Amino acid sequence: MDRPPLDGTGRGDPGEAPPHGTSPHEVSLVRAAQDGDRAALEELVTGCLPLVHRIVARALAGHPDTDDLVQEVMLLLLRGLPGLREPERFRSWAVAVVYRQIQQYWRRRRRSRTEPFPEQAYVEPADPRADFSERSVAELVLAGQRRDLVSAAGWLEHRDRHLLALWWEETAGALSRAELAAALRLPRTHAAVRVQRMKEQLQTARLIVGGLSAVPRCPGLADAARGWDGQPSGLWRKRLARHVRACPACGSLRERLVPPERLLPGIAVLPVPAALLAWIGHL
Repeated sequence: MDRPPLDGTGRGDPGEAPPHGTSPHEVSLVRAAQDGDRAALEELVTGCLPLVHRIVARALAGHPDTDDLVQEVMLLLLRGLPGLREPERFRSWAVAVVYRQIQQYWRRRRRSRTEPFPEQAYVEPADPRADFSERSVAELVLAGQRRDLVSAAGWLEHRDRHLLALWWEETAGALSRAELAAALRLPRTHAAVRVQRMKEQLQTARLIVGGLSAVPRCPGLADAARGWDGQPSGLWRKRLARHVRACPACGSLRERLVPPERLLPGIAVLPVPAALLAWIGHL
């Protein structure tokens, strides 16, 4: 039986798939894969890979371990698929597996005390054909705020950084709130509270980034940042946050911040590496 191909979000024909959740086509693929259909398994895994890669890449801030962790997640999905009792919950289950593995990864890193993550997790690709003189002021403002948003993500706690990655997918329409809540193992109302708190932390981090990059820098912020080594950390986030929340000058930056929902769709993440796609093809 011919099957419509999955798109980059893991869904089938956009005309047949529901706006969120596991599509009917994915459900049929899960059932066929559980019955031993190799072609269905390959299509299901290949369709799921971009979503898994995006979440991991954003949560790990583009760290070189990204591909290894993606492989680890995909192997767990393959091993757990035969025992999935509700095929219609495939996407929620897959995202929950990603979430758990990223949590375990953070714990391993904390125990090993490895090097800090790079601040810039994702990049807005430059268009080589673009003429600077043709770009509007609004476009330049958005581009600058996207860069600052990426930098601000580096100031978040690991838990909030991963939640940001999930919320990013929700904002793009690739995840539903129910799937996000399932990944967190929380009721939707509690998940909404977590998302709101993360967004508040993100806004504070954006104020920190904006204040630190301001020329001239606020004298009070400069004093608060004395001794800072230039790397985001929890200790310095708390110290600098106290200042930007209390300082009228630094706090005034809040009025110029574009809502993150408008910025996230314009921030690119690196595509799935060819080596990962080849690895999937040889499973």
